[in-house]
Amino acid sequence: MARRTNSSPTGGSPGPRNRTPQPLPRRRRTFGDFVKAFGALLALLVLLVGVPGALVVAVGWPLPDGAPSLDWLQQEITVGTFIRVLTVIVWLAWAQFTACVLVEMKAALSGVGLPNRVPGAGASQLLARQLVAALLLVGAAAASFTPGLSQLGQSPDGARQGSVAAAQQTPGGLFAQQQERSAAEAAAAVAEQAADATAQAASRADAGASARYGDTKFYRIQPPEGRHHDSLWEIAQRHLGDGRRYKEIYELNKDRTQPDGSKLSEASLIRPGWIMEMPGDAHGGELVEMPEAKPGVPEQVRQQIQDYSRTGHQAHGDQRQAGGEQGGRGEQGAQNGRSGRGDQDTAQFRVPQQRAGGDADGQREHADETSADTRHGQGAPAASDGSGFGLPEALVGAPLLAAGLLGALGRRRRQALWQSALGAVGGRRGMEPPVPTGSAADAQDALLVGADPEGVRRLDLSLRGLAASLAAESRPLPTVYAAWLGGNGDLHLQLAQPAGKPPAPWQLGQDQTFWMLARADAERYEETDTAAPYPGLVSLGTMDDSRLLLNLEAVPGIVSLGGSPADRAGVFASVAAELATNGWSDRMTITLVGFGEDLTPLAPNRLRHLDGIEALVETMEAETRQRRGALGAAGHDSVLTGRTGPAQHTRWAPHLVLLSVEPSPADALRLAELAADAGRLGIGYLVGTESGELPGAAWEMEITGEGKLLAPLLGLELDAQMLPAAQQQAVVELFVEADPEGGPDDPTDSPPFLVDISEQGRPAVYARLVGPYEIIGLDTPDGERSPLLHEALALLLLHREGVHPRVLSSALWPRGVTEDVRDALVERLRGWLGTDPDGTPRLAADATGRLTLAKSVVSDLDVLRSLYHEATQGKGVDSRVVRGRLLTDALVLVRGPLLADRPEGRYGWLTHEIVDAQLPLLVADIGLALSSFHLEKDRAEKAIEALNASMNSAPADERLWNELLRATHATGDEDRVKRLAADLVARSGARGLPPRTEALLDELLPTWRSGTAAVG
Repeated sequence: MARRTNSSPTGGSPGPRNRTPQPLPRRRRTFGDFVKAFGALLALLVLLVGVPGALVVAVGWPLPDGAPSLDWLQQEITVGTFIRVLTVIVWLAWAQFTACVLVEMKAALSGVGLPNRVPGAGASQLLARQLVAALLLVGAAAASFTPGLSQLGQSPDGARQGSVAAAQQTPGGLFAQQQERSAAEAAAAVAEQAADATAQAASRADAGASARYGDTKFYRIQPPEGRHHDSLWEIAQRHLGDGRRYKEIYELNKDRTQPDGSKLSEASLIRPGWIMEMPGDAHGGELVEMPEAKPGVPEQVRQQIQDYSRTGHQAHGDQRQAGGEQGGRGEQGAQNGRSGRGDQDTAQFRVPQQRAGGDADGQREHADETSADTRHGQGAPAASDGSGFGLPEALVGAPLLAAGLLGALGRRRRQALWQSALGAVGGRRGMEPPVPTGSAADAQDALLVGADPEGVRRLDLSLRGLAASLAAESRPLPTVYAAWLGGNGDLHLQLAQPAGKPPAPWQLGQDQTFWMLARADAERYEETDTAAPYPGLVSLGTMDDSRLLLNLEAVPGIVSLGGSPADRAGVFASVAAELATNGWSDRMTITLVGFGEDLTPLAPNRLRHLDGIEALVETMEAETRQRRGALGAAGHDSVLTGRTGPAQHTRWAPHLVLLSVEPSPADALRLAELAADAGRLGIGYLVGTESGELPGAAWEMEITGEGKLLAPLLGLELDAQMLPAAQQQAVVELFVEADPEGGPDDPTDSPPFLVDISEQGRPAVYARLVGPYEIIGLDTPDGERSPLLHEALALLLLHREGVHPRVLSSALWPRGVTEDVRDALVERLRGWLGTDPDGTPRLAADATGRLTLAKSVVSDLDVLRSLYHEATQGKGVDSRVVRGRLLTDALVLVRGPLLADRPEGRYGWLTHEIVDAQLPLLVADIGLALSSFHLEKDRAEKAIEALNASMNSAPADERLWNELLRATHATGDEDRVKRLAADLVARSGARGLPPRTEALLDELLPTWRSGTAAVG
């Protein structure tokens, strides 16, 4: 696999990588520097002194001498009034600029940190920074002032990288030869300085080694206990007396190689077994004076600590050099092996490396989930499967695909519920969603375990935020070939060509063709009304803990995929499923040829299937002509410029073609002609090939039988993301069963779990979930694990069919947890729930390994469903008295929304649950049935009372409002009906009333259109 090296241009040994960067030598002052400084001084004097002096002399004080009266507002507006208003504005601008100068001067003279931002002073602060920099360039303070004169106008984010950017191995790839030479020269210069500085530091370290050994203590990171994980903040709190001193521990240990071969790169990412050097005043606990004297410390660890203490990073720097040499040889071979075909001008992709540092100030919020090797969706699975606990790993290991499928499945099920509730599908009113079984159940569990919805959300907001920032600066979107999602959550965009400095908080990567966004900055983005800029991004696989998303619509031609038909089918199905359901796209068309006819239920509005290549060529020829004409008429050179314009949400959606069968040579040439201009038009082609040779292919890839996706000329060797036929069929089954029009022919109206609602059926454990969470029949667990046990019980109560252990651990620990911690929690939960009188445990596992609750453990939601079922389909059908009592008892159980007092940051798994949509519909059904029960006996007030109680949980249900109109009309109070109609109109806002409500008002209150305005 190709890797980047730091080889010198002369062919010498590669320079050290990831050394501690040293500041470049201070350059000599020139006569031009003094001229610039003098000019800056004059400009500052004019702006700071001349402007206010001129205002005082020419205009005077613009504000009135006394407090204004009401008569002052009635005076005639004269030219003098405008002049005074403009003068006030100039005074405010001068004050803002003066504040900018003071802020920049303070930061420059102190040499500590970056200047604070003055609110609303972007251009003013930039000008002040330039003038202060030029003024101080000739003084001693200029050496530490950032940015330097050559970097004026750059943002602080860019300034942080400075001259050491070439030495930081962030994402690589797509280099021109000239850029490679420049980067190598810069890296060699920085490496030489770093080597000199390291040698000096080593000599100083040797001189004081004995003294330091006498004061230094070490701490071993403890393994997690339950939900609790060790963190630097807590270590500093325990052993230094102040959690805020965690930064000292971080600075002592950052970039140090640990026993497992990894190293500390972010203050929040520490692993059990690591050894941390502590400040000399550390005290108490598990500290040891010297690792050499501690029997439990391995020899390798002791040697590493000694090497680090003597020579800093040099001990493991040579290892990185050796790795760079091997990578260089791989890269050389890849370049020498290029053919003279379509990808001749296409450089390589390379994997982003982890950043050496992180946002240390913001790490404490994740301090309780710091185990880096178990982070969910970014490395190892949430928990390894134990005996009988296996799930489809193709879905577990595809976090973005799983999140898209899970979100689309939830929307499909909610749509089915609403259509059922509104009677849109005959005979299915009140339908309970089917419970998946067999392979479909395993697929659903795998989606729940593998999905990373937060990762999808960050990716979407980051890309839209970038588009919005570029549009605000009147800059076009750059062409992006690929995106890399690093294991630490950073996002790297690989550009087709340099596009200048990215807007903050984005930063340049290792060269001008890479833009990088740190995870902490991505999490600050909020929703923005901007079209998705790169909807054609799709996951292909992972490489060195980084996930590659290829932008299919930006490829300059056809992408070919070789390999066996079965392996190609798995890749094509994964690409189609993710494109159809991903969360970072708005609109697109995906045309499937040669496969995927059964995939259309995933997204009928996006996926379409064509029978053959002839139909495809005919379709694409027409669309290519249409897009060329539309771009020309709109004055755009590509779809990217159109996506930042006024029609961004309605035009320029991509069209991605997935052709799994190899076309004939003639058809391949026709497709190549169409694809020659496809990148500009927003059209992408992924074409399968049996022979591995496809005429006109710009990029060539191959999928192997071992699941490797290879592209030697692109420098790629990925662990491919695939959707095998078995998992594909199971996923499609989930969507088909959820389709309100294409699902099972005999849907059931019965809830999945009925309880005995008689006095004899009193449960042993009763949990109240509808409203504030309460548990009756159990003692409250002691310690910090009580909230975790409560959450686990709630999850099991909402899934009476059983919960897979990996689903349970994924729900409780979204960032991942080890199998032993999960099993320990299950045992605590089993002990807390206890056993029934006959000795049967109330928490058991079924034949598939899923955890299930005994019938003696009941929730109020179970009772609510059972009461409604008994009232409408059981004893209440034949007895009016029984029906009324059951419906009244059911409505009394409703105390608010589901788990109303759940703590912030917990119960995130509820976003994937259909129960959040089911409960309001169920409450509305109960209210409607009870209202009908009272109206049969002309008890309109009782009916209104029942409907109002239901609206507390289902305020947006149109059926409740319509029934409330009928019940209010039954009272005979026309004014009351008018007030209710006015309230409905006000609530509807600009959308207007639903058609059914309008028709009902026309029937009950013909004058409502003219009367509601007067009543309101």
